[in-house]
Amino acid sequence: MNEQLQKRLNKVPDIILSDEFLNKNGLAGDLCFWIFDYAPEHELQVRDYLKFLDGMISDKHDALKVVHVNLLEDMITYLKDRKLLERAFDLQRKKGDAALIKAMKGPLHMDKFVPFLLKHHNIQSQNLVLFSGVGSVWPLLRAHNLLNSLHADLGHIPLVLFYPGEYTGKDLTLFNRIPSNNYYRAFKLISE
Repeated sequence: MNEQLQKRLNKVPDIILSDEFLNKNGLAGDLCFWIFDYAPEHELQVRDYLKFLDGMISDKHDALKVVHVNLLEDMITYLKDRKLLERAFDLQRKKGDAALIKAMKGPLHMDKFVPFLLKHHNIQSQNLVLFSGVGSVWPLLRAHNLLNSLHADLGHIPLVLFYPGEYTGKDLTLFNRIPSNNYYRAFKLISE
């Protein structure tokens, strides 16, 4: 277990469950999007922590409407619902990753996937939204595309993206190796 990361994770509940955070105080009209970045080699520690956080919120803050969106689980559900999951597996086996990525561009386009997420989790009626699984769905889904697509629908709801990589305050670098298109409309949840 990485102790420095654990100290940062232990600060998360006090921040995201505070009235100031949930009521978007001090944002001066900015979006309520936050990014908790971490070294990708600590992914399993963050996953364990998110399980703890989910349980703690449901036990101690049951009046608060919080949804945790695991992008991998939701992508699988979405593809199953559209009867595309097995076809995607077959395509990858027969023609490889590049063919799969090309074939999934249409079905996983944000104009289709974001409405699924909104409806599937009733996100627009939540007090807080937590996103994880970014690294597990790359390169089929990209964090900056997702966040940009959620602006119009969720700009008023606090959203925290747990990101396996670095967020400088304007640039995302997945796995500390793959730069994304600039994303500048989110705040860093907790600095190092």
